[in-house]
Amino acid sequence: MTTELKQGLTFDDVLIEPRRSRVRSRKEVDTSSQFSRHINLNIPIVSANMETVTEAEMAIAVARHGGLGVIHRFMTIEEEMEQVSRVKRSENLVIEHPYTISPRRSLGEARQLMENRGITSLLVTTEDGSLAGILTHRDILFLEEDSQLVSELMTPAAKLITAPVGVTLEEAKQLFLKHKVEKFPIVDGKGRLLGLITIADILKRTRYPLSTKDAKGRLRVAAAVGVRGDYLDRADALAASGVDALVVDVAHGHSDQAIGAAQQIRKKLGDIELVVGNVATARAVRDLVELDVDAIKVGIGPGSICVTRVVTGSGVPQFSAIQECAREAKKHGVPIIADGGIRSSGDLTKAIAAGAGSAMLGNMLAGTEESPGVMVIRGGLRHKVCWGSASFRAQWAGQRSSAQDPEEAAEVVPEGVEAVVPYKGLVSEVLQQLVGGLRSGISYAGGTNIKELQENASFIQITQAGLNESQTHDVELIK
Repeated sequence: MTTELKQGLTFDDVLIEPRRSRVRSRKEVDTSSQFSRHINLNIPIVSANMETVTEAEMAIAVARHGGLGVIHRFMTIEEEMEQVSRVKRSENLVIEHPYTISPRRSLGEARQLMENRGITSLLVTTEDGSLAGILTHRDILFLEEDSQLVSELMTPAAKLITAPVGVTLEEAKQLFLKHKVEKFPIVDGKGRLLGLITIADILKRTRYPLSTKDAKGRLRVAAAVGVRGDYLDRADALAASGVDALVVDVAHGHSDQAIGAAQQIRKKLGDIELVVGNVATARAVRDLVELDVDAIKVGIGPGSICVTRVVTGSGVPQFSAIQECAREAKKHGVPIIADGGIRSSGDLTKAIAAGAGSAMLGNMLAGTEESPGVMVIRGGLRHKVCWGSASFRAQWAGQRSSAQDPEEAAEVVPEGVEAVVPYKGLVSEVLQQLVGGLRSGISYAGGTNIKELQENASFIQITQAGLNESQTHDVELIK
C-alpha cells in the first residue's frame, strides 16, 4: 500500500490563464482533432455510447457537424448492425448497394420493405442483377390491392436516366441540371445495376461541408461492444456492416477481462480501428497501448448519472485523469477520449487543453431531439429520460442482448442511475454553442487551433471562492 496521498483536480478546480490572442474572429479558429490514430474529426465531440444518447439518428447528426457518434450495445447484434448501416447509407456520393426488389414481388412486399428501411423508392432488378426499373412512392399512391406485381407498377428501365460507372460529382450535378430527376441508377455496359446517386446526397455534401466521412464519402460511425458473451461475434458482425471503429465498452477498462477482449478482437479483425476504455491512470494507458489500440477512453466515475465512485470508492477526478493519461498516451501517438464530467463549453475547452483529442458527451446530448430517450412532461416542461451504461436497466439490457444467464441479474451492482434531463431541441444547436465556446477558449489561450491550445495552455488552480466568482452572482436571473 502506498503512503503517498495524491491530489486530484476536476474541471471546476482549474482555469486556463488568458494569453495574448491574434484571432480576429472565432471563424479563424480550427477545431479539427483526432478521435483515434486513423480517424480525424472537424470538431472534437463524440456522442456517448449510452442507450438513451446514441443510435443512428444521433450518430448521423453529430457526424454531419464534424464529430462522431458511438452506437450503444444494449440491443441485439442484428439491431446494432442495422443502426450502423443506417448511418453508412445516410450519405453517399454513390450508394454502392441500393435497396432492390424483384419484379415478381408484390406491392405489399414492396411497401413493407420501404417501411422497414425508411425509404421512398426501390430499384427493380432481375436475377442476374440487371436493372429492370424503379418503383417509387408516387407509383403506388392510393393503390389498395397489395397483390399487384412490382413489374406492373414500376417505371421500366427504358424510361430511366442512368449514369455510367465512374461518374464524378460534377458530372452528376450536370445530369441533375439537365434531366431534373431525383435519382440516377449507375449501370455498366451490360445494363447491370452497380449503384445509385441521389440529389439528396449531393445537397447534403453542400450543406454539411465539415462532415466526418470515410474514403467513399459515407458518414463515419463507431459502435460499442462489451467484454462478455457474444462480444466477439458482435465485433465481427459490426465490422462486416462497415463500422469505422469498435469501442470496447466497460466500466473498468484496466482489467484482465477488458484486455483479453481487446486482444481477441484485434486477433480476429486485424487492423480494425479499436478503442478501449474506460481508464484513469498512466499505468492503464501503458498496458492498453501494448495491445495496439487506436484510442483510449478516459474517465472513471465523472459522468452526471454515474455513481461508480460512490459505489466502489474508486476513481480519479477527471481533469487530473485526462492530464496523466494524455501525457503517457502522447509518448505512443495514441489519442485519448475524455469521457464524462463535461457540463459546458468551458469544461470542453479544459478537457482538450489538458490533452484529450476529443470529448465524449452524454448528459449534454441526452436531452436533444435526436437522442432515443423517451420524452416526458415534468412541471409542464418537456424532459427526456436517460440512464447510465452501468445502471441496472442498461446492464440487464446488455445481458439480454448478449444471451447471458438471466440469473446473473441478481448479482448486478448498478454503478449508474436513471434520471431526466431538460429537452434541449436540435443537437445542432447544442453543438453550435459548444464549438463556439471552444473556439473562444482557444483564442483566449493564445492559439488558433487545438495543437496550439494544448501547447499554450497554462492552468491555475482556484478555490471555492474563485469558482463562485466565475459564476453568475449578486444578480437575480430572469427565468
